[in-house]
Amino acid sequence: MKFISSFFELEKHGSSIKTEILAGLTTFFTISYIIIVNPKVLAVAGIPEAPTMVATILVAFVGTFLTGVYAKRPFAIAPYMGMNAFIAFTVVQIMGHTWQTAIGAILISGIILIVATITGFRGWLSKSIPQSLKIACTVGIGLFLTFIGLVKSGIIIGAENPPVRIGHFNEPEVLMAILGFIVMALLMMKKVKGAILLGILSITFIGFVSGLEELPAEWVSLPPDISPIFWQFDLVGALQWSFASVILTIVVMDIVDTIGTLMALSMVGKFLNEKGELPEVEKPMLSDAIATTVAGLLGTTTAGTYIDSATGIEAGGKTGLTAVVTSIMFLLTLFLSPFISSIPAYAYAPALMVVGLLMMGMVTQLDFTDLSEAVPVFVTIVLMAFSYNIGIGMTGGFIVYIIFKLAARKSSDISLGMWVLGIISLILFIIYPY
Repeated sequence: MKFISSFFELEKHGSSIKTEILAGLTTFFTISYIIIVNPKVLAVAGIPEAPTMVATILVAFVGTFLTGVYAKRPFAIAPYMGMNAFIAFTVVQIMGHTWQTAIGAILISGIILIVATITGFRGWLSKSIPQSLKIACTVGIGLFLTFIGLVKSGIIIGAENPPVRIGHFNEPEVLMAILGFIVMALLMMKKVKGAILLGILSITFIGFVSGLEELPAEWVSLPPDISPIFWQFDLVGALQWSFASVILTIVVMDIVDTIGTLMALSMVGKFLNEKGELPEVEKPMLSDAIATTVAGLLGTTTAGTYIDSATGIEAGGKTGLTAVVTSIMFLLTLFLSPFISSIPAYAYAPALMVVGLLMMGMVTQLDFTDLSEAVPVFVTIVLMAFSYNIGIGMTGGFIVYIIFKLAARKSSDISLGMWVLGIISLILFIIYPY
């Protein structure tokens, strides 16, 4: 125990092993849906579900464990939601490429990201973003998380005209989600440690007891065979010039998504220094890049830092021990997938809403009197939530920031890094395979 406390500097950060374990469990239970959802999304591209589940777990374990022991941050890494849909629906279904070629692009992107991180390019870009846009990312991601939670809980449902509407409050699942939100918020208000985790577990328990959810037939099972997707990438196909736009899209989206997520999580956890920068930001970025490369080898999509990690941070997680606990839980799911898959969406969706509430509170730090700052901030926040894409929100905000600073004759506010981000963002919008 002494070694663990010393290695993760728990005393320095005002934390404890118990708190970090609770935080790690909270993060895991909030993010565990990816184990089930990622294979189902990629199945649309013809990638076998069972092996993909194994690949998802292994990538999450590698990335999150690296973040814990190398970067020593309480951030969880797993295959990205959004990128899996891009690969399945756009690259394979619409553009007509094979899933093996798409995975080849993931592998190439991972290698590019490793190089960009080691050379300091990604870290330099992150330090170039103005404080207003960093705060906007936090607020926008908070609204984004809230929206995800509302949809997953059934409180908001899809429609045609209007595109969304209120759900059916006579459905027990919706009522359970509302109860979960109230329970978590009240526990947090009372400053109960592990409030979010307690909320998830209590709602899951009520679901089992009430008969709303069936207990899993078995609690333990052997992991499926991963060989149908392992090392099946097509590098030759991915290196064709016609595929360059796909690779560039993957790389740019990963860069901006990671920057935005790291900044937002760091603000929530108060990890930023006096300059508004995350010390040694390259370390979690390198963990993410290595995880993406591993994902390409194993046969799944781009990995990145999950904003859902904010639930563990809000539960008290301050060090890499939180991430290590989360990674171990991911590894255990190779054998405990029946139990994990039994946790209903209405149990973890409220956690996303609670964290969204807390993150959106930072909107009070934004200055809306200066339109050269307010308009880019507004675009960032709105696009993040309503495009259902963090990267789109950030790139849109970068472009608008430059336009309005030039219009206001405040070109000195635009750093060289912001010019680079703006140009990259513009290229992305031009070549994005809509």
